[in-house]
Amino acid sequence: MRLRGTACAAAGLLLAVATGCTGGTEDSAPETSASAPRAPGEGPRTTPSPTPADPVSLKALMQREHTGSGLRLGAVLDRTSAYTRYAVTYEAGGLTISGIMNIPEGEGPFPALVLAHGYIDPDVYFSGQGMPREQDRLARGGYVVLHTDYRNHARSDKDPDNDVNLRLGYTEDVIGAALALRDSGRPEIDGDRIGLFGRSMGGGVVYNTLVVAPGLFDAAVAYAPVSARPEENIDHFQRPDGDPVVTEIEEKHGTPEENPDFWRGVTPLTHAARMTEPLLIQHGTADGTCPLPWSREAAAAFEEAGKDVELRTVAGEGHTFGPKWAASMDVTEAFFARHLH
Repeated sequence: MRLRGTACAAAGLLLAVATGCTGGTEDSAPETSASAPRAPGEGPRTTPSPTPADPVSLKALMQREHTGSGLRLGAVLDRTSAYTRYAVTYEAGGLTISGIMNIPEGEGPFPALVLAHGYIDPDVYFSGQGMPREQDRLARGGYVVLHTDYRNHARSDKDPDNDVNLRLGYTEDVIGAALALRDSGRPEIDGDRIGLFGRSMGGGVVYNTLVVAPGLFDAAVAYAPVSARPEENIDHFQRPDGDPVVTEIEEKHGTPEENPDFWRGVTPLTHAARMTEPLLIQHGTADGTCPLPWSREAAAAFEEAGKDVELRTVAGEGHTFGPKWAASMDVTEAFFARHLH
């Protein structure tokens, strides 16, 4: 895999399909997002899909040249005593991706975290939605927080083939976010200290990013992640709802019974030996959305491959984490502090 920013970045998702696995109920109020740069007179931009047409696989993503650059701060969305919140855009894989960024007050450079949110219907999603508690707390803890909207969300460019190709593009958006942070040249950002934090669907992004781009991040955390096996997510979330994309996926790629090699190639567990970063997984024992055995299987596979992985189960917590969320974040911040400071 080749990685490229405006200045060549050092070091190095297939996203598990889980349209029913949401980012929870901790959504924040709507806010204004910066528009992607447009030439004078240019209308809304729709670029051809950058997702590999064929084959669709993690190996194909590993062999792609990934790009990330052009981090631009737009409108100020909020100012607190601890940080300033901006609308941002950046380039990833030839697309302009929107998001929000919290920059701490004080003298930097600060370590940075890329946040990968859970599933929220793109038709109702607004920029920065999905992890507001984490955005606020981590910025107050001294981290630059870049929350990516992903392609097809908010003000980001469109990728019409993303769903049928198992949302590979979300991984490119996360990789591009890290490369854009490294390449930004902003004095507040320490491009040599970057972590990844995903929840629910974003936990699937974490798994796949770690095997596609080993060495790009310094550490990663997954909260209540989806299954590392895309076929399980399809059966659990999409098929019961009659999602027509399932038929498109199986017409293009075959079912697990018809094309087992394809489905083996799209699980990060097949490529667990590639991961190099320490990984913390936190999962509630009462999660009724993403079953705990999914995280047990993923942790066991990475551990069997000799990787630095820890699964922390949180007794009694459901999918979105409630009473024990603050304590779980204490663990998360301590983990990032060990590996990013």
